[in-house]
Amino acid sequence: MASEKVETVIAGNYVEMEREEGNPKSTKGKFSKFFWDGGSACDAWFSCASNQVAQVLLTLPYSFSQLGLLSGILFQLFYGLMGSWTAYLISVLYMEYRTRKEREKVDFRNHVIQWFEVLDGLLGKHWRNVGLFFNCTFLLFGSVIQLIACASNIYYINDNLDKRTWTYIFGACCATTVFIPSFHNYRIWSFLGLLMTSYTAWYLTIASLLHGQIEGVKHSGPTTMVLYFTGATNILYTFGGHAVTVEIMHAMWKPQKFKLIYLIATLYVLTLTLPSASAVYWAFGDLLLTHSNALSLLPRSGYRDAAVVLMLIHQFITFGFACTPLYFVWEKFIRVHYTKSVLKRALARLPVVVPIWFLAIVFPFFGPINSTVGSLLVSFTVYIIPSLAHMVTFSSASARENAVDRPPRFLGGWVGLYCVNFFVVVWVFVVGFGFGGWASMLNFIRQIDSFGLFTKCYQCPPHKA
Repeated sequence: MASEKVETVIAGNYVEMEREEGNPKSTKGKFSKFFWDGGSACDAWFSCASNQVAQVLLTLPYSFSQLGLLSGILFQLFYGLMGSWTAYLISVLYMEYRTRKEREKVDFRNHVIQWFEVLDGLLGKHWRNVGLFFNCTFLLFGSVIQLIACASNIYYINDNLDKRTWTYIFGACCATTVFIPSFHNYRIWSFLGLLMTSYTAWYLTIASLLHGQIEGVKHSGPTTMVLYFTGATNILYTFGGHAVTVEIMHAMWKPQKFKLIYLIATLYVLTLTLPSASAVYWAFGDLLLTHSNALSLLPRSGYRDAAVVLMLIHQFITFGFACTPLYFVWEKFIRVHYTKSVLKRALARLPVVVPIWFLAIVFPFFGPINSTVGSLLVSFTVYIIPSLAHMVTFSSASARENAVDRPPRFLGGWVGLYCVNFFVVVWVFVVGFGFGGWASMLNFIRQIDSFGLFTKCYQCPPHKA
């Protein structure tokens, strides 16, 4: 790898880490900068948008069949706005932590700041431990979901192998993400990933409209409380992809530019999720209740096969997004985080992939597992904990007076900000964790009762003789 020079630049009260390539005029330097070394606001936007939409795009029509069209649209808009708000809070806490530490002359040149370290620096070890548990568990199961999605999708191109076998194969493929050092190095992957999901979303929309409604189509959702809140928590999960916000910010050359990036990414994602979920639900209605992957209902064609392949590649990218923070945590635990050797770090990271591989084989329930993870883990990881942490961090008058970032004026200052945070905590705890947890666990247990753990081929149609 090209040698790097790191400059510390003072910008007001904030210290920025600017990275410069060894020889940017050389062909190798230009190639590396274009494809490999990303740290701009655009790179962060691509990372947020690409990571947010992911495989959940294929399960949102399933959620619409549980919720009904109107509730599905309203929940997407509501949770999209709420997710953008808590991503903003995380960015504020990151800047507060980093500014305080750099005033104390702490050097982060060879260290990736993570969410649990932000909580530790601002609020102490108990907050750190809680944040570490929820964040790592969510990212672990987020990686599991990507692996399950790979097996679910490839089956619609090649059903000669069952989904469990495909999980073995893609587990080995996804393990190669150990060689990607950090979020700096996802520049080209984030860009391509967003193109892939954009194609898939518009394929779902256009193909469903051209297909038309199936004979006797029914749109009876919502029918039960269990299905309603299960669908709602899948959407909560959809817009809760900012568990990697701190790592994405730390990969930026100017992290203070992040504040509105997640909101802008969410607005773009809504242009993909709303039309595609609405169109597929319009065409297939209640049939989606037993087909959690929208691709399974569309007739096979070259366009559908292209969508499957592109989503497979994108799920590999998203697996890396979810797993990279886990790699960092593991590196710090076994003390190889500061090692410059990419190979040594890659080998050290491999044990992280093993439990992900195993859990994807145990719980292959594509769709229902999203809601379960959303209610039990996402609710705390990226909604409740950031909101509470922000309120406690700035609870004293001196902390508010010396805050690096002030609340937006349109909210009414600190009082308005605390009101919004309090609403987020109560809503997500009661509706997301409470009702959502109850409903998604009941649905998840039903999947276990119906298909069993380690099921060989979840929701596979019977083979024709």
